[in-house]
Amino acid sequence: MKLSQRLQYIMEQIPAGSRLADIGSDHGLLPVAAVRSGRVPQAVAGEVNDGPLRAAQKQVAEAGLANRITVRKGDGLAVIKAHEVDVITIAGMGGALIASILDQGKDKLASVKQLVLQPNVGEDILRRWLIEHQWVLTGEHIMEEDGKIYEVLTAIPASESPLKQDELYRPWELPGSSLVLTRDWLMQLGPLLVKKPNDVFFRKWQLEIRKLQDVLAQVSRSEQESAQHKQEQLRIQIEQLEEVLACLPKDKP
Repeated sequence: MKLSQRLQYIMEQIPAGSRLADIGSDHGLLPVAAVRSGRVPQAVAGEVNDGPLRAAQKQVAEAGLANRITVRKGDGLAVIKAHEVDVITIAGMGGALIASILDQGKDKLASVKQLVLQPNVGEDILRRWLIEHQWVLTGEHIMEEDGKIYEVLTAIPASESPLKQDELYRPWELPGSSLVLTRDWLMQLGPLLVKKPNDVFFRKWQLEIRKLQDVLAQVSRSEQESAQHKQEQLRIQIEQLEEVLACLPKDKP
């Protein structure tokens, strides 16, 4: 069994010896790989839908790991008990859904030492949830696989982090620009990603600029008075994003 680059990277963020819960485990690939590799001694694979649940059960059985991986049906963190796991992974959902899962299962997070989260969209929503609930980002990674761009966020409880939220999200002035990256900007771009942007980071935001330009072109065709205000907002957003990308340090070839 070979993991995708995305799942492989997520697995590598799990501290050795942890008790893992993989929420929305789909085919159970991640917990099977994590246990088989010796990274974790035991795991819970949680899935709310019957099809993926059966696929995960089959995967675990074929790997001969039914005594070490428990496959459970349930919504979000309802599949685990308090103090049962040290690390939770949630991958392949929207940031708003991941934040909702964490919020509804807050009582299960007391013993959790690390979250490894891979939102497909809405990364800023998830970063905001982490701030509000005292989780500090220790890692952000952006990668591209099969034409899709993914971000992986790793966080630990604020009580365990030497880095404080105020330091992580401290506004900073872009070199060669009068533009200040505020907390809102940093939540959108990623406070760690923006300090060391790679080619995929630039590609993601260039694509975002093109999407905004397409929306601007559509809005420009409207004769409604409200459309003029929307046009101005979009132009400012595009200009600011272009300035951010132009001023960030780029990897030398």
